[in-house]
Amino acid sequence: MSHPNADRSNDTGPRRTVYPIMTEKTFTPLYAPCFEARSRESPAFQDRPTSHWFDKQPRRFTAEQREHTTLLFGGLTVAQDRFIQAALTGLGYKTLALDCPDSKSLNLGKEFGNRGQCNPTYFTVGNLLKYLHHLRDEQGIPTPDIVENYLFVTAGTCGPCRFGMYATEYRKALRDAGFEGFRVLLFQQTDGLKQATGDNDGLAMDTRFFLQLVKAVIAGDVLNAMGYRIRAFELKPGDTDAAMKRCHGHVIEALSRRRSLLRALWRCRRELARVAVDRTQLRPRIAVIGEFWAMTTEGEGNYRLQQFLESEGAEVDVQLITAWLLYLIWGKRYDVRRREDLAPLGGSDADSPDPRGLLVRLWLADRSIRGMFQVFARVTGLYDYHLPDMEALANLSHDLYDNHLRGGEGHMEVGKVMMNVIHNKVNMTISVKPFGCMPSSGISDGVQSLVTELYPKTIFLPIETTGDGAVNIYSRIQMQLFKARQAAQQDVDEAYGRYGIDAEAVDRYLRTHPRLQRPLHRSPHSAGSTSADLIHDIGARLRSWRRIRETANRFVRAFGLGARTSPSDRRA
Repeated sequence: MSHPNADRSNDTGPRRTVYPIMTEKTFTPLYAPCFEARSRESPAFQDRPTSHWFDKQPRRFTAEQREHTTLLFGGLTVAQDRFIQAALTGLGYKTLALDCPDSKSLNLGKEFGNRGQCNPTYFTVGNLLKYLHHLRDEQGIPTPDIVENYLFVTAGTCGPCRFGMYATEYRKALRDAGFEGFRVLLFQQTDGLKQATGDNDGLAMDTRFFLQLVKAVIAGDVLNAMGYRIRAFELKPGDTDAAMKRCHGHVIEALSRRRSLLRALWRCRRELARVAVDRTQLRPRIAVIGEFWAMTTEGEGNYRLQQFLESEGAEVDVQLITAWLLYLIWGKRYDVRRREDLAPLGGSDADSPDPRGLLVRLWLADRSIRGMFQVFARVTGLYDYHLPDMEALANLSHDLYDNHLRGGEGHMEVGKVMMNVIHNKVNMTISVKPFGCMPSSGISDGVQSLVTELYPKTIFLPIETTGDGAVNIYSRIQMQLFKARQAAQQDVDEAYGRYGIDAEAVDRYLRTHPRLQRPLHRSPHSAGSTSADLIHDIGARLRSWRRIRETANRFVRAFGLGARTSPSDRRA
């Protein structure tokens, strides 16, 4: 075998190049330098000015523009979007919460957005475009005025999620829809607020600003939890929604006028206390978890999942935004503790001159949020509601989903399903996620299959939202709801058998103790459904009273304290 560079001047045969067998030992020293030299001589490798792609940055938002600029935002629940609008109005900003995204928003997002995006991108981008089209086409506002006097505030993050590219998607869609230069402010979940289009001076990021935002979010969480807790058992359909509408008015007035929020929540308590309920109705309790936006939105982005479940006779257990705030704080504390001993090696948290001080501040933030939530909850009447223990969730789910993985809900989704089964918190868990959501799809379709194998009693249903195919999704939910109703009925039957009572005994007790049927009453957790909790509550009360009577009777018999008898009776 001849070397390809050998002298072939006397060779009269066909000119062929025969290469030796390549091995790591022969290729690296002999051929790598030759390949590199020939490659550098190629025109493709010649040194020339490089023009990198650059995402053009529209103009800044400055304090001077605050008076004539309207801040647009949206993406949380309807209540929280309205409360945030009121809170920012109270701070002197012109704000407007966009309507809940619908199918028209989805179509606009697909028309002007890139292909292959996850569902929330299309809904949220399209929802902004829908409003801007309304301003331009229906109100007749010129496009330059819209660009000058409006901007959009959205959230962003990093990690294995296209959520981090939302700002670029917004700008691409805005540019293609004819709103070149429209400003987008990006709120980083881990780094605070910064402008995706430049430095930010228009928003005063002080303690008062963040405090008002947190108040608005927590107040919305408390009222949402109260609404779902009461609505499933209302005797007259629509009473809870009417009371919630009045509650929203009280909170909006307090936030926008900088008045006492606790007084407003106390008024909400009175409004909700007027709703008549019957908790003996069998309602399976369904937990809705999954990707943040898909489980939070209340519109067509998740097929109006919460409303559909209630229409099918279920009680909905929603996940609160407050829990997400606690998860972000937990993630920061976890990272600082892991890197605390690596301070000399670098890293933003490791370079902190006082990592222990940072841990203390994060602990105080966690305690403050939990404390504020419980104060708001007690004033409103949301009793016996416990925010998740993040350390317990992390420890429980770590073996199945590593705590270092932060895409989507991270380990929380796995931990929530396990908690729901181990502690019998709900009868069924639904994980809702957008079509194309990589982190949540990997969790729900992958890890959760192992969870259901480890806990055979788990009733778990993962669903994907695409904006269409609602009939198919509803059908799948209804099939699993049949199992959930059976589980709820089994809880009720076990409660009756444990205390030796029946439905008639429960009704008799409720007639003599009507306070247990008040809308703000909450029986201690004992089973997966509220009706079973109520039966356990009444059964425990009856058993305690029975024991008291038996003890009193034994005392009477022991000390001869029976009824006095006449002398003739004693002679007889």
